[in-house]
Amino acid sequence: MADNQPSVLIYETGLCGFCRAAKKLLDGKGVAYETIRVDQDDEQKQVMMERSGRRTVPQIFIGETHVGGFDDLYELDSDGELDALLQAE
Repeated sequence: MADNQPSVLIYETGLCGFCRAAKKLLDGKGVAYETIRVDQDDEQKQVMMERSGRRTVPQIFIGETHVGGFDDLYELDSDGELDALLQAE
């Protein structure tokens, strides 16, 4: 991905298969991302729930856009909309 790629943030836990799947999808596109382990940081879990309105992981943000979980990310990619979102900035 280009240098102007918006930041990608994944809230995750250590044993989450959907979290691994989301990272694998992004890795396949060459997308850099940051992860926050909410199973090790209760404060960050609270931040995730406030930002996303959800309690489950992963919760994925591209820039300020809340993508949702892995299924949402996969659907965006399947619909051809993920690449445009990754180049939005």
